[in-house]
Amino acid sequence: MYEVELKVRADHESVRERLSELGAEPLGAVEQADTYYDHPVREFAETDEAFRIRRETHDGETTARVTYKGPLVEAASKTREELETEVADGETMGGIVEALGFEPAATVEKRRERFGYGEYTVTLDSVVGLDEYVEVETEAETVEPAREGAEELLSQLGLDAADQIRTSYLGLLLDDE
Repeated sequence: MYEVELKVRADHESVRERLSELGAEPLGAVEQADTYYDHPVREFAETDEAFRIRRETHDGETTARVTYKGPLVEAASKTREELETEVADGETMGGIVEALGFEPAATVEKRRERFGYGEYTVTLDSVVGLDEYVEVETEAETVEPAREGAEELLSQLGLDAADQIRTSYLGLLLDDE
């Protein structure tokens, strides 16, 4: 499975209004803190990979997930292989990862408001230290039709897929330093 994602900078208010007009289902909001790690013997920036521990808080409950993201698989979107699993204790997992030689590189903090529309999730992201973004994503075995559907949904939201940003929030934050 691939995570097929398109991301653009956008004002949330107008997108929220359009989502309501389209009948998108509100899925709630969460706070996330993603700690990204550097590999002990290879440069993820060079291989276009990412490894993180995400701590997500929703209604006072915090969960943790470990995620590996492979390199981008096409030039037209942010599509990549993604492997993810929940862990019982994010702090302990962080300790294990560091004991294995991984070093924390940076933490990305954001508030995410999610909406469901068909097989797509539309996420309104407010990223600490950056701007407001809209992501349209789905999981698919075949990339092209999923990407074309995401492009169409962006258009319905009044956004242009040609404005997409393929850089991760981590990359955007590091570029600002």
